[in-house]
Parts: sequence; C-alpha cells; structure tokens
Amino acid sequence: PSDTARPTFFGDLKILWHLAVRRVRGGTHEERLESFYSGQATGYDAFRKRMLHGRREMIEALEIPEGAVWVDLGAGTGENAEHLGERLSRVSQAYLVDLSSSLLEVARERAESNGWSNVKRVHADARLFVPDERVDIVTMSYSLTMIPDWFRAVDNALRMLKPGGVFGIVDFYVSRKYPAEGRRQHGWLTRSFWPVWFASDNVHLNPDHLPYLQSKLETVHLQEERGKLPYIPFARVPYYLFIGRKPADAASTSGA
Repeated sequence: PSDTARPTFFGDLKILWHLAVRRVRGGTHEERLESFYSGQATGYDAFRKRMLHGRREMIEALEIPEGAVWVDLGAGTGENAEHLGERLSRVSQAYLVDLSSSLLEVARERAESNGWSNVKRVHADARLFVPDERVDIVTMSYSLTMIPDWFRAVDNALRMLKPGGVFGIVDFYVSRKYPAEGRRQHGWLTRSFWPVWFASDNVHLNPDHLPYLQSKLETVHLQEERGKLPYIPFARVPYYLFIGRKPADAASTSGA
C-alpha cells in the first residue's frame, strides 16, 4: 500500500507517540502486540525502514530454490515478501505468520495489490505455528526480540525446517560480557542502555540469541553491525544478520 512506503513528518509523529507515550495494554502477548501496533500499522514500513536495518540484505542473501516453501515468522506487513522481488515466483508456498491482525491487514492489502497467489497470511503465534509441510526457509525480521520464550520460537522454526534448510534472522541484540572468540564485544554502556531503552516497548534485547542460534545451526553468514535510529542523530543500536543451515543430522537440533 502506498501510504506505508512514504515517510511523512506527521506520520512519524504518530509513530513516535505510540513508541514513546502511549501505554501498551493487554493481558496476553497477542493483546499487547495489537495494542502496540493497531494505531501505527499503516505507517509501519515508512518509519521502520529507517530503524530496522539489514532486512533487505538478509532476504537478498538467501538462496531461493525452485519450489521452495518459505515461512516468515513475525511477518508483520509482509514487506519481506516484497524484498524477494521476482524470486518470490520460485516459492511454491509462502506463509506470512503474525499475531497482530492490524499488521496482517496491511499484508493482505500488499498481497492483493501485487497479485501474490502463492502467499498465505496466517494469524498465529510463532512459537506454535505448524505449516502443512516441512519447509526450506524460515525467516524472522526484528520479531524474535518481541517474543516471550524466544527459544521456543527458534525451536519451532527448527522443527519445521527440512534438514539442509536455512534460517535467516535479523534483529537487535547486545553481546555477552565475554562473547565467543571472533564475536563482537560491546561495552558496558551498550549492554546496559539499549535493553532498558527498548524494554519499554516490550522489545527485549538478549545476549543469548546469537549463541543459541549458532549452537543449533551451521553458520552460513553472520554480520554484527550498528544502525541509526530516526531522530536520534548520534545513536547507533547494535543488530545482527544471521543465516544458518539446519544440519543434515536432524537429531543434532532441538526438537527436530
């Protein structure tokens, strides 16, 4: 939809109000997500593309085999499917999974305007969703940090992946105080400030995401970067881009 693609000053003000002022309400995870996103869904993409870095790069780095089955967990407005471009035609079935009905409504409009016949929107929890078949690709873009019991979402992704399938993920994070050799080490201020800053919106930066992913998957590609935030000129928040392959020995991954 065109109004999700072009940033405007008043559109940004509306998003910033929801991020910084409006209280998130609800007794369940789904209710809290809908409380957070319902008032900002139509302006989501225009604002987030300046904040959620690496999504397009993650999608472009994926190999898409002919006839692939793809699951996007926490798919939101369906922008990742748009990032696939012409390669989406190689996908036999794509599942866009999200708990926010407001974001999925934007995804519906996007699918209809693009004429995607191989894309199915699914209102479901990423920790519990079970596709109709084993899949070749699972992706998550800035959704793992918003999922309680995030490890259950990772394990669920591993269960649905075929041996040799790939898991692509990009999200905010902070490093462990003493990360593994070769991994980025963040200072005390970074490790202390960003988790508190994001937690007010129920976004939980975690030093254990990457170690857990690397313990379950063969690392194909890993970048640890920092990105700008809108209207905060000198701030750079850490994010990672990870692509891993499920080992051929299915017994080596949790729940597979």
